[in-house]
Amino acid sequence: MQITIELPEPVIRQLRQIAAATQQSIEALVAQSVLSNLPPSAENAPPELQAELLAMQTLSTHELLAIAQAQAEPAQWHRHSELLEQNQEGQLSLNERQELTDLRQTADQLMLRKAYAWALLRWRGQKLPKLEDLPTPA
Repeated sequence: MQITIELPEPVIRQLRQIAAATQQSIEALVAQSVLSNLPPSAENAPPELQAELLAMQTLSTHELLAIAQAQAEPAQWHRHSELLEQNQEGQLSLNERQELTDLRQTADQLMLRKAYAWALLRWRGQKLPKLEDLPTPA
């Protein structure tokens, strides 16, 4: 598909300089710039979460921060850790294996929501905290 846009002369000048320096076409640079400035894609997420992740694009910064900073329930976190330890020792019953699978899936989905919220916040120009400044589970 072809789209025609008008760009200010300083932008064109900068594109020409970068194109010459990197031996790329201006079209390739523009396509790369547009692609890198789109909101994060949800197409690699599990199908059951894609609609929810895309809907997050309409949330306010405050709402996205709440998702990004969400923590697993302490009881869930401790039970997950307990089951992981028992699993390493080969001491899980069939029901406990299923519980561990369910807890792992819940934790994975939480982490995916959090990562997507952070990506959206970054895309919106928000400054992200340093890793050591993020809360850790108790």
